[in-house]
Amino acid sequence: MKIWHISDTHTYHELLTVPEGIDMVIFSGDCSNPRDPYTNEHEVRNFITWFNSLKIKHKIFVGGNHDTSVEKGLITKDNFEHLGMYYLENSSVEIKGFKIFGSPLTPTYGDGWAWNKDRTKLDRIWKNIIDDDVDIVVTHGAPKYILDSSIGYDKNIDVCGDKSLLNRIEQINPKLHCFGHVHNNNGIINAGTRTVPYLDTIFSNGSVVTDRKFGVLTSNGNVFNIK
Repeated sequence: MKIWHISDTHTYHELLTVPEGIDMVIFSGDCSNPRDPYTNEHEVRNFITWFNSLKIKHKIFVGGNHDTSVEKGLITKDNFEHLGMYYLENSSVEIKGFKIFGSPLTPTYGDGWAWNKDRTKLDRIWKNIIDDDVDIVVTHGAPKYILDSSIGYDKNIDVCGDKSLLNRIEQINPKLHCFGHVHNNNGIINAGTRTVPYLDTIFSNGSVVTDRKFGVLTSNGNVFNIK
């Protein structure tokens, strides 16, 4: 299965170059920008039109904290699925023998946006909603310490990922963990892939933009062959 993972397009999806020979495209959140869900809706619908146009058989969409119109129900699961796409919100689907779980949940950070949860509650949530036999985990948020570096409010480097999510990934050891949310920032590169010595999992931050430089893509996502 050849997979293209993208995330955090923030309305610049049409600048992407679609790789050849892709069997599945996974989008892990933030196709839009505005906090107001009614303003946000137009941007998400524009993304859906583009996503649907891709000549790729299997398409998976997971929302992000900026996709407020989806969280508020202005755009629903049916809007994706009647076009033949898979919409995952704390749910799983099996495609070609791979069990794929998706969730938009992220720890509350700053003012908070869509699908934010208090960090202290996420450990219980992940244990309850991510099954042990999942092959591919798709979340909007990053696991702590893995492609999650940012500049904190105190101007120092902050690893802002979710430790509870990392704990669950360590428990189930999936083939692939796709996420975004934390972009490249002031010379810090998060987009790309990483592995760790004690897991088989490939970690993929599919974000394609750099903070404060929106309008020019700095990544084209990540491509994998998963068996």
